[in-house]
Amino acid sequence: MQLKFLGATGTVTGSKYLLSSGNFKVLIDCGLFQGLKQLRLKNWAPLPVKPSEVHAVVLTHAHIDHSGYLPLFVKNGFTGKVYCTEATRDLCKILLPDSAHLQEEEAEYANRRGFSKHHPALPLYTKQDAFKALELLTPVPFDQDVNIGDDLTLRYYPNGHILGSAFARIHNKKTSVLFSGDIGRANNILMKAPVQVKQADYLLLESTYGNRLHERDDPMLKLATIINKTVIRKGVVVIPVFAVGRAQELLYYIHLLKASGAIAEHIPVYLNSPMAVDATAIFSKHRGEHRLSKEECAALNRTAHIVNSVEESRALNQMKGPMIILSASGMASGGRVVHHLKAFVSKSNNTILFAGFQAAGTRGAAMIDGAKEIKIHGEYYPVRARVEFISNLSAHADYEEILEWLRGFESAPKKTYIVHGEPLAADAMRLHIEEKLHWRAEVPDYLETVNLD
Repeated sequence: MQLKFLGATGTVTGSKYLLSSGNFKVLIDCGLFQGLKQLRLKNWAPLPVKPSEVHAVVLTHAHIDHSGYLPLFVKNGFTGKVYCTEATRDLCKILLPDSAHLQEEEAEYANRRGFSKHHPALPLYTKQDAFKALELLTPVPFDQDVNIGDDLTLRYYPNGHILGSAFARIHNKKTSVLFSGDIGRANNILMKAPVQVKQADYLLLESTYGNRLHERDDPMLKLATIINKTVIRKGVVVIPVFAVGRAQELLYYIHLLKASGAIAEHIPVYLNSPMAVDATAIFSKHRGEHRLSKEECAALNRTAHIVNSVEESRALNQMKGPMIILSASGMASGGRVVHHLKAFVSKSNNTILFAGFQAAGTRGAAMIDGAKEIKIHGEYYPVRARVEFISNLSAHADYEEILEWLRGFESAPKKTYIVHGEPLAADAMRLHIEEKLHWRAEVPDYLETVNLD
């Protein structure tokens, strides 16, 4: 087998790995690049393989940096099956059309306001492209070998990151390769712990937090403190959320805080993300993958007022605090949350709270690093609101948690390839593995090809 790295090298986005076995080609993950402009431009560049020459796609999970390139891949000629878990299929039905809608909306807004350098500005793909891609999704169960063509077999194992997320193990009669996807955490309040995989000849391992440890204090206490201080200032807490995973986790924490009296029951909470609303409903459908009971799932839906229309979304920007707004996207790179930032980021009594990894080049990363102003729709807005960050709400395992999972292997892989991390994080993860486990580890380059013997 041969492996080519088409994304998530030197960055945490754009996950794509081309696995060739003889003449049979499989693309593992099909994600969009996000963040820095030079990364986003790669979404427009042709791949070094024609989509029509790829026989199958295997998704590890539904997040856009792992699935969001799929509509363009299909638009450009891919016609094979897209293998995924059932929950990934259900989430992609929400995420992919929404991704297309955002791109169409932003292109239309840029053309109307005239701030794009392109005339006309065009979306990367359309809703029609997204729906066409959804027709190819082929759900398969966890813990079952499935032949995906030629002599290749796929097996999914739950990895605890979000609903449907999985380790994907692909093997022929001689060699096995394990793709970690994004690895969840053993003690996450929502998701069950990642399943231990015992063996793989080769491993592709994410390294989002390869150089960092999550804080060990209780994130719920920090969340309560941030909310209460903002309430005293009669301000607004704007929380950019990832619609799948983070939104539900924060809603559950807010539910617990109100139930315990740690924050006032009367504080209005608004969930302004149609995608997050739909994703929350999917939790009830796939209860075997998470820790919440039927009653706790119902509590998620009662915690926030659902913002259903664009008019309601705009009306929020004219309201005064105290109130809490959860809105996508999690890195403030698009969606309705950027309009809330325009309304609230320049007022000192407000708080902008980030609760997940912020990729380089995103507004979230800039604000956490102390940016004095942010650019939105061609205009600059001063940052006067308090910017807070709760790092240990991440759904990604830190490097110690990953090492603990790796120690469960019965034998070391022949080589571990470190992917899906910023350069410093990826190299730090490599060092941790080499020094503590004495495994062979390597950080591959973009478009590098390796032979798997």
